Amino acid sequence: MPTLFPQLYKAPARPALRFGGRGDSGDSGGEADEVIDYGRLAGAAHSLALRIAGAGRVAVWATPSPHTCVGVLAALLAGVPAVPVNPRIGDGELAHIISDSTPSTVLAAPGDDLPGALAALPRADVPLEAGEAGEPGTGIRYPADATEPDENSPALIVYTSGTTGPPKGVVLPRRAVAVTLDDLADAWGWTGDDVLVHALPLFHVHGLILGVLGPLRHGGTLHHLGRFSPGGVTAALEAGGSMLFGVPTMYHRLAESLDGGDARLASALRGARLLVSGSAALPRHDHERIGAATGRRVVERYGMTETLMITSVRPDGASRPGTVGTPLRSVDVRLVDEQGERIEESDGETVGEVQVRGPNLFTEYLGRPDATADAFAGGWFRTGDMAVRDADGHYRIVGRKSTDLIKSGGYKIGAGEIEDCLLAHPAVAEAAVTGEPDPDLGERIVAWVVPAADGSRPTAEELAGYVAERLAPHKRPRTVRFLAALPRNDMGKVMKRELSHG
Repeated sequence: MPTLFPQLYKAPARPALRFGGRGDSGDSGGEADEVIDYGRLAGAAHSLALRIAGAGRVAVWATPSPHTCVGVLAALLAGVPAVPVNPRIGDGELAHIISDSTPSTVLAAPGDDLPGALAALPRADVPLEAGEAGEPGTGIRYPADATEPDENSPALIVYTSGTTGPPKGVVLPRRAVAVTLDDLADAWGWTGDDVLVHALPLFHVHGLILGVLGPLRHGGTLHHLGRFSPGGVTAALEAGGSMLFGVPTMYHRLAESLDGGDARLASALRGARLLVSGSAALPRHDHERIGAATGRRVVERYGMTETLMITSVRPDGASRPGTVGTPLRSVDVRLVDEQGERIEESDGETVGEVQVRGPNLFTEYLGRPDATADAFAGGWFRTGDMAVRDADGHYRIVGRKSTDLIKSGGYKIGAGEIEDCLLAHPAVAEAAVTGEPDPDLGERIVAWVVPAADGSRPTAEELAGYVAERLAPHKRPRTVRFLAALPRNDMGKVMKRELSHG
């Protein structure tokens, strides 16, 4: 198998990483951005790789910093599985991850204050220069006779959100990382000329694998903002950014700024080659607002920790708001009914569970053979996501089987389309839809609504009628509950299991 990073040595002076916390004003607050070129990055990563070679696993304290990038790259160069750790993690979850993954060492930036379970491990400070950690010489290169680990060997162990129990360690092999990044290059025309801008966390698939390892595999540049702001996005795109990755919460904030007349942001977004949203569905209302202000569309893709990327809208194809596109070139996708039978219909209406097969898949849940076996059906990974497929093969995700598929009055109803409809109401800022038991309907539709900031507050009857007129009467919310904010995780996904019934 070819190296994961074939471009690492080809242009030593090319910028690889740029980290800078630009504020809403678009300036850097007087602090210069940290820029690391490929020569410096390779030297620093190899210095660390030589120190950790032979380790079983290493934990990486995954702050939004260049140290996280160097630490993960060093582990991959050394053939040591990396376990990225959310720096905002709670003590109980951290203790579980450390006991479950048993890392021999923790990698962190010098001076980082680590919590108890990590502080108890042997520590290796991550250098940003070759030889900084005490190895002789500078510009150190990995041994010429070093062999690339087997493509099926673990690259990363990424922990799930744990919504149905303790988080499970998803073991991602090197082949899955390579295949996904190359499939995205094929779908998006991603090359070494691209400068990727984002402000995503670096402990999960979106921000770390796509957002860090993607630019490094293709020989491009990552510009990480440190923290998200519309002003920071504007400045980074104006400074040469060609791609923007974000989650729907971020694009919603961009849409709000555009609605407020931010002409500079509109110009910056218009100049980007590619705008990509992922980790959750982008509401149609935000698609429309961004498109109207910039003439550009946001491309959605679909994946999960166990599969990496599955589908994507092609930027050179027809606009498909609300869909996640067609399968990537290396991935097989099918829809199945409740009996596990393949659904042949491509009518945009028949709902089925998404199942996936291909080299993009994880190998196992760490130490959980029963859970691993249960996740597959005849070699197909059961995602638990429900979707429909149109005549052109584009998929639209309607929600999670466990939380977003509502069976009401004999109908199978996806929460996502109702949420989209509610978000188009001018008095609704945020919306989530769930089902709860109903003695007559089986389940009734419940809408959780955050009113708009202007103080307007729609009535439950008004919102139910709004949905019934635009979708269908059986899709209207039977109950509406108003909240100050929806519970969200670090990736901006609504945590529906935290929504109570009263």
